[in-house]
Amino acid sequence: MTPKHVNAGLSRRDFLRVAGLTAGSLLLPACETNGAGLAYGSGAATRVALAQAATYDRAAIRERVFGQIEALGGLADVVHPGDKVGIKVNLTGGMWWESQTGVPAVDSMFTHPEVVRALVEAVLEAGAGEVVIVEGVWDDTSYAVGYTDIAADLGVRLVDLNAPRRGESFITQPVAGGGLVYGDFLLHPILNEIDVFMSVAKMKCHKLAGVTLSMKNLVGITPLQPYQPVGGSNRAKLHGDGEAYRVRLPSVIVDLCRARPIDFALIDGVKTSEGGEGPWIEGWNPVEPGILVAGKNAVATDAVATAAMGFDPGTDGFAAAPFLDCLNHLQLAHEMGLGPYRLEQIEIVGASLDEVRFAFKPCDTTRAGAPA
Repeated sequence: MTPKHVNAGLSRRDFLRVAGLTAGSLLLPACETNGAGLAYGSGAATRVALAQAATYDRAAIRERVFGQIEALGGLADVVHPGDKVGIKVNLTGGMWWESQTGVPAVDSMFTHPEVVRALVEAVLEAGAGEVVIVEGVWDDTSYAVGYTDIAADLGVRLVDLNAPRRGESFITQPVAGGGLVYGDFLLHPILNEIDVFMSVAKMKCHKLAGVTLSMKNLVGITPLQPYQPVGGSNRAKLHGDGEAYRVRLPSVIVDLCRARPIDFALIDGVKTSEGGEGPWIEGWNPVEPGILVAGKNAVATDAVATAAMGFDPGTDGFAAAPFLDCLNHLQLAHEMGLGPYRLEQIEIVGASLDEVRFAFKPCDTTRAGAPA
């Protein structure tokens, strides 16, 4: 892993200038493609599907997810017969916190397994040869919240990205085109073996990144040990020291999305939490927005999800919530050519934003909390 120096005191504009990057040089041609070969300028890549779901009833969630996929034009342009598909879920913080809050982790912090089950079934129907669910899990019990049942029922393999298979080592995965902070990452070799990569995130605010959606979910593809400082409990090396996170973490998120591009994004906002990514953040509170967001471009999908949370995805970093204390990584990803982040550039299908919008309370960055 090759980190670069990022000055914590730099503004977004100064950071891009120092990095030798300007908005004009970052914008790539309209035919730029994601890992599935979809042109970002095409309707398929700039279309995002919204749906409402009041509960995690299996049949209802399957109907909603399959309906969203149909509204997006199906999966034939993403999953090809025989493909090996990796699905990254969010199991941040581990199961210990559930015992402290009394709130089920799948209803507040974790991607709910019923949402993932529905996507796995859709991927298998699309012709996938193998499906693996991946996450850098915090503890051995995290997958037991319903993912082991998916594995048994659907023949899916569960992989802990913190632990390569016996006899294997982490691979060095370069950031395409060079990174803003990291030139490469140490990653589990399976991330280089899969043909299609999907990110299924929980819809939440984040203390250090504003929101945590399909792109921020990729922080969990990095193995814990290489990015954990001595005596630390998380991947704090990615965050940086002191106030560096304001610029550094949003930039690392974009680097990760260029090292392992996302081919399909699905965001679980049926039951989740506001005020932070987990109960270690003061002001964290479980909520039930009843929202599902899906798309073939992660930036566009996260932008619509951010709007569904009651925020403006087009706001500049350091200007307004949820990005009042950091760069807007959606904007930065757009400037790196990864996709649109302004709503006028995105086609929304299914339910309307007005129908689903739920006003999330952003993180209070003046209050204490250990970042995830």
